[in-house]
Amino acid sequence: MGKIGLAWTLAAMTSLIPGCYPESPPPCPAIAMAPVVSLTIQASYVHEVKSIRMKACQDGACTEADLELFPGSISVDQGCAPEGVCSATSSPDGTLHGNLFLPNLTESPIEATVSGTSPSGTALPVRTLTFTPKADYPFGEQCGRFITANLVLDGAGLRQG
Repeated sequence: MGKIGLAWTLAAMTSLIPGCYPESPPPCPAIAMAPVVSLTIQASYVHEVKSIRMKACQDGACTEADLELFPGSISVDQGCAPEGVCSATSSPDGTLHGNLFLPNLTESPIEATVSGTSPSGTALPVRTLTFTPKADYPFGEQCGRFITANLVLDGAGLRQG
């Protein structure tokens, strides 16, 4: 066999080697979901809210706290450069967000109660909702399950987000 024939044979055999080994699953991101009930106050209702208190009960255990509220934002696509590098920036969207830490968030139903005060100091209507957190595998089943408990508050009331 000549040198060219040997080179072609070696090239063909090396292309077969990866097929002999099982593919490893993609790596999992080194992040974890915080065990929280998150609350988004819609932009149309923000002007009615000065402070928010939330109580959440799950599996017989209750947690209650005043929420620290932060301005919400959305991602704004800034496009992609010719070399394929893409970017985005955040822009305020007028919402407010807060989180209530639950030590053992599960997929069991949660009874959440939201109360608060208006900028004038009057009490906001007390809203209660029983809902079931959502479970998902955003990075594949090999990376574990993420449980989310998201609520939305507006003038019409409290609902699951």
